[in-house]
Amino acid sequence: MAKIIFRSVIISVLALTLTGCTTLSKKRALERENERLREQVAAMEEEKDADLQKALKDLTANLKDELANYKAKLEMTERGLVITFLAEVFFDSGRDAIRSKGKASLEKVATVLNKDVPDSQVAVEGHTDSDPIKHSGWKSNWELSSARALAVLHYFVDEGGVDPSRLSAVAYGEYQPVASNATKEDKQKNRRVEIVILPSHVEKVKAEE
Repeated sequence: MAKIIFRSVIISVLALTLTGCTTLSKKRALERENERLREQVAAMEEEKDADLQKALKDLTANLKDELANYKAKLEMTERGLVITFLAEVFFDSGRDAIRSKGKASLEKVATVLNKDVPDSQVAVEGHTDSDPIKHSGWKSNWELSSARALAVLHYFVDEGGVDPSRLSAVAYGEYQPVASNATKEDKQKNRRVEIVILPSHVEKVKAEE
């Protein structure tokens, strides 16, 4: 009986030891995998920053007149690089046809999209002030902001040579204001088109998941 008990104890110790080794091995493998993923993310972040920083530098040079006259603004955000244009740069009041001077500004942006960030997705976002539509014939500010965003998108494709698979258009109407709409100046700030350049690896990461 004692021999049987002793053998049982030996078997139990061996089993626990092997289980502990297996658990430790799995833990080390998990740590190695986590480290590999951290390094991969860091490398992608570095690549993203390099691409967007180059685009930011070139856009600052290309849009110097628009920036100097407060018609455009550049920001590096969590979403990516955001180019904000006052709507008056492109459009007459209540209209969605891009004016010649506006096309010149968009041509500068298209050049950077094709040269510096050719793999990045680009979102074109339309915004308005809170004044209700009265005379221009649009059903609401959503329709107007949508038409303007699409007009910019079509310019990029038709005249700027940007790959259409990279582009999307979003209409926010009056519902994403950056100012209060209480003054004429604030309303001017809210009437805008934002072009958002996403980090080049965003879609690749989603595909891998």
